[in-house]
Amino acid sequence: MLGSPVIVPGAPHFPRDLSPEGVKAADDHLALEEVDGAEARAFVAASNEKALTALTGDRRYEPFRQQAEAILTATDRIPGVSFLGEGLGNFWQDAANPKGVWRRTTLASYRTAQPQWETLLDIDALAKAEGKDWVFKGANCLAPDETRCLINLSNGGMDAVTVREFDLTTKTFVDGGFVIPEGKHRISWLDRDTLLIATDFGPGSLTESGYPYIVKSLTRGHPLEHATEVYRGQQGDGGYGVSPMVFRDKAGAVEAVLFSRPLDTFRSEIWALGADGKPYRLNLPERVGVQGVLGGKLVFSPEQAWSFDGQDYAAGSLVALPLGVLGDVRQSIRIDAKSATIFAPGPRQSLQNVRVFEDSIVAVIADNVVGTLQRFAPTAEGWTATELAVPANSAVGLGDSSKAKGQVFVSTQGFLTPPTLSLADVSTAALTELKSAPAKFDASTHVVEQFEATSTDGTKIPYFVTRPKNLAMDGTGPTILFGYGGFQASFPPAYKPEMGKLWLENGGAFVQANIRGGGEFGPQWHQAALRENRQRAFDDFAAVARDLEQRRITSPRHLGIYGRSNGGVLTSVSITQHPELFNAAVIESPLIDMLRYQELPAGASWMGEYGDPRIPGDAEFIARYSAYQQLRPEVKYPRVYITTNTRDDRVHPGHARKFAARLGDQGHDHLYFEDTAGGHSNDADPVANARRWARHYVYLSQQLMD
Repeated sequence: MLGSPVIVPGAPHFPRDLSPEGVKAADDHLALEEVDGAEARAFVAASNEKALTALTGDRRYEPFRQQAEAILTATDRIPGVSFLGEGLGNFWQDAANPKGVWRRTTLASYRTAQPQWETLLDIDALAKAEGKDWVFKGANCLAPDETRCLINLSNGGMDAVTVREFDLTTKTFVDGGFVIPEGKHRISWLDRDTLLIATDFGPGSLTESGYPYIVKSLTRGHPLEHATEVYRGQQGDGGYGVSPMVFRDKAGAVEAVLFSRPLDTFRSEIWALGADGKPYRLNLPERVGVQGVLGGKLVFSPEQAWSFDGQDYAAGSLVALPLGVLGDVRQSIRIDAKSATIFAPGPRQSLQNVRVFEDSIVAVIADNVVGTLQRFAPTAEGWTATELAVPANSAVGLGDSSKAKGQVFVSTQGFLTPPTLSLADVSTAALTELKSAPAKFDASTHVVEQFEATSTDGTKIPYFVTRPKNLAMDGTGPTILFGYGGFQASFPPAYKPEMGKLWLENGGAFVQANIRGGGEFGPQWHQAALRENRQRAFDDFAAVARDLEQRRITSPRHLGIYGRSNGGVLTSVSITQHPELFNAAVIESPLIDMLRYQELPAGASWMGEYGDPRIPGDAEFIARYSAYQQLRPEVKYPRVYITTNTRDDRVHPGHARKFAARLGDQGHDHLYFEDTAGGHSNDADPVANARRWARHYVYLSQQLMD
């Protein structure tokens, strides 16, 4: 039956006492939380040997690895670009440059079949010269000329980065330039000689989650300890740390300086820097997404129903209000909700990507999970919308934009349709195709369908099925069910070339479930599965699994699930609550021990999503699903594959290790593999990433096809 499971205090190691002390006392694998501890290293070594024997010894592994590497290092991929001064910048990885090169070209050259690239920074050469495992994590360049950039370098792929100033004219790091030591920084350029920076300023300057809550102004030539404080949150703040935001017009002049102070994962205060250099709080809803500044107006999305100045605004709408009316000392301007509302969503619509220009706005509006693209322009009567033509039933994404040029990159793709990159001219609402990726697998054998499952409470849950056209519909279709269901993240149709090659071409089906907790239908869809309502996301996922069985697309023997990060909560819980529905689970980079997640960096930043296990009421509803505590020796679970990364500083590897260890203690067959480099994002090395995908699909083939 679907629905809330019952706590089973009789389960081994289920804490009798749900206090942090009681949970800790009942945990017999705490040593595995020590990232580089001796016991942990021995556990990883033994587990990896077993997993590699089972997976890389399979006849399919080497063909899968070669196919995945060919895809991930292919030179005919679309080079993703951003505006960079008068040209376009791109970060590129391939077999010859696994760590990658940061390079640039002109728009005219980019339009050609063989663009001429100029190397700006070779990360492989830099790593070799400096003896570091550098991973490029992006560049922040100062508008409008964008010749000075802050380069983010991660050692081993961690979220924490070292920041160094780079000069694009000389293509060298600036001698005596800005250098910020390793940390989880929030940095914005104020001007050529000044940074606004939130970072670790020493003892007491970080929140419990390990994120900064103080913003300082750092002047060129001065050490970090001489930076001047301009804004301060509180040490008890949640979320991901305070962030400075500098908004500029198309000429590069500063229009507004804002600070986002997270109260928890999703609630925040927005402050503005006044003309007197002092910050003041803006009267905005606590759940809000700030999008930009247009003509002195703040463009934002209230993510809760909100009333201001006697006017009502819907959750998930897009609004523009003068900055002058949002402070405590406000300008006397009459506000009309009709003229202030740029977009209000329908029942199955949601606002996805937004880019703000000098005199208009471009936004992706999802309609029943597929993308549409609209341009909004202000008039005397309000905002007018113009639809930009994009392919039907696609995911639509907005890339980098340029206020100065009035242009934005637009990507479109589908499950069976490779990505296309276009350039939108905002003034004409015209899209010009720049690049179209070649197919990486044979899509002619498959078809895409969208269905709905009915969850426990009657809610309709949409999901996409990509299946062979000639599927027998007798329940034997090997099927991967993917879900996430958290943090308001949306999953529209997307081209997954390695999945297509390694899975679809071999006769498999792929299902993507748009369960609650995501952002497919706006903030309410997300908020419906927060905290004590988390079970709804798990029920939605199980409902999709049952619907697939009822449609005879697959059956439990041939159905596997995949999820990573927050999706690891979903997959581990799905296995413990409904082992009868699945025969495989890839549980990657997962959160699993939900009664101790706040103790493992950076877990405390997610309490707005899951709740706080230190509070008795929260611990009670978390304990009802936390997979680490709910494992039982008498239950028959499928042979699961758990995998993570030693250098993951976002979701601690202790979660995966402890779950695997407890499965082993209880006699449940499983595989556990831990990579030693790459971090949470798995983007450090495409060659290593190919091995990762090969392991995944070998395991899934063993469980669902053999």
